[in-house]
Amino acid sequence: MTDCVVARQEYTKNQWCKNLSGLSPQPCSLFLFQEGKCLYVVLLMAVYWCTEALPLAVTALLPICLFPTMGVLTSKKVCPQYFLEPNFLFFSGVVMASAIEEWNVHRRIALKVLNIVGVKPVWLILGMMITSSFLSMWLNNTATTAMMLPIANAILENLFGDLEKLKENCKLKEDEEGLSQIKLQALTSEKQILTEDGQEGAERHDKRTPEEVRAESEYQLKVWKGFLLCIPYASSIGGTATLTGTAPNLILMGQLTSFFPDCDLVNFGSWFVFGFPLMVLFLLLGWLWISFLYGGLNARLCVRKQDWQADAERKAKAVIDEDYKKLGPMNFAEGAITFFFILFAVLLFTRDPKFFPGWSIFFNKGYVSDAVTGVVIISLLFVFPSQKPSLSWWFDFHSTNTQYIPLLSWKKVQGSVSWNIILFALDESGLASWLGTHLQPIARVPPPVAVILITAFVACFTEFASNTATIIILLPIITELAINIKVNPLYFMIPATTGCSFAFMLPVSTPPNSIAFASGHLMVKDMVKTGFMMNILGILTVSLAVNTWGTYMFGLSTYPDWAQSLNVTSTTTDVYNLTTSYLNATA
Repeated sequence: MTDCVVARQEYTKNQWCKNLSGLSPQPCSLFLFQEGKCLYVVLLMAVYWCTEALPLAVTALLPICLFPTMGVLTSKKVCPQYFLEPNFLFFSGVVMASAIEEWNVHRRIALKVLNIVGVKPVWLILGMMITSSFLSMWLNNTATTAMMLPIANAILENLFGDLEKLKENCKLKEDEEGLSQIKLQALTSEKQILTEDGQEGAERHDKRTPEEVRAESEYQLKVWKGFLLCIPYASSIGGTATLTGTAPNLILMGQLTSFFPDCDLVNFGSWFVFGFPLMVLFLLLGWLWISFLYGGLNARLCVRKQDWQADAERKAKAVIDEDYKKLGPMNFAEGAITFFFILFAVLLFTRDPKFFPGWSIFFNKGYVSDAVTGVVIISLLFVFPSQKPSLSWWFDFHSTNTQYIPLLSWKKVQGSVSWNIILFALDESGLASWLGTHLQPIARVPPPVAVILITAFVACFTEFASNTATIIILLPIITELAINIKVNPLYFMIPATTGCSFAFMLPVSTPPNSIAFASGHLMVKDMVKTGFMMNILGILTVSLAVNTWGTYMFGLSTYPDWAQSLNVTSTTTDVYNLTTSYLNATA
């Protein structure tokens, strides 16, 4: 009789839990445990909102940090309450970049790399490209180019002399014909800061003949063009290495979520393993091409060294050293930002890299994503102090304590992130259907050839349109094409996404190209001549990557189960929502 009473009480208890939760029967202790976690987060947010211990917007992001890590809800259920999940990864990258720029860490990295590679043109071009590509993996491509170009111009003025004087030496015959001199506009005030201690290096006294001076000046102007082009090109290339490096990468991830919800192959770690070797290979080929085309590999500036040239190199090196010394030793804030930046990259890479078990195995499967990881790290930036705290205050309340200023403020984020960019869906115009009709012949060629044709088509299209608009228009079409011919959709989607960043031929193709062209020293034919070969190198490099290590990384040689059914009902809406909300965070 007693056993029956106990059984009845246990049944009543579980039935009460079932009715209260609206879920399947489960132990009441588990239900209350989950509810207790949720209640804890709500109370914590209430306290933070009342005390303003954190910025209100950062407090609002706490459910994204806590619900998945505490096992309450998966990130796929939490993030859509704000906007699509991939948007948070991109947003966290933008916020991290803002913190790096706030404390000038990017400038310290740039000057250190240039100090290591030296000032010989061939190595200086390589140093500029390495620095620009690395920074653009994490920072905005436009910001990277705007920072690097003044540094390059200041160094080159100390290496070759004043640019206006070089032009005068090159235009002796043109001046006789009455042609006016081209006026070069200053890029930024940073150039004046870099060159203020090196103006004396612009004057050289040598015994060369006028013809030798003219020939050398023409050659140096040619090298100068190579420097103006290598920086924006490297910035565009570097953005392809990480998911947060450029907008098309995360649009690919977002559209994969919409089209193929069961596909979990693309994340920060797996994309980095694919994209970083691709970036390094393309960067090396681009360096060789630019150096060859603009004289960086010429023996005059790489092997045989004249006295005046050796003196100019010493002065250019002194400019880099002096500017680096002006930064002073790394302070507490710079060290903290560097630590969080490294932690940000390492945690994203090792969460679930696919080729070895990541740290996400310590949490419930499917709960913690790249978006959660990024938001957790950037949330710490609003709490961690920018000045080293005084421990003596904890033992003596009368002692002075350092002022508490966090590494990053929400005001800085609001000023660094553009929130008013609205990108309209272009499907209603009929352009997507027209393009789809003209892409159908690709289905009749072998898939490896189709990869080359798709990458070439996208690279040409993005020369005249933004890479964001290009990928939004073409990616659904390319996805349908892959489904129709029973090819792994990623086999076409990945090269199309990467090809969107290969816009090198026109000043209007990308903002970095426009910044370089605004210097006044480049002509359109210079960019077309250089960029055409860069596009070919990029297309071939992507094809090689997709058909070698990309096939191994993403299983591109087989038609996957997750591609059996394409979710087309919400394609247009999801693409629009993804682009509008997530690109609102584009710097």
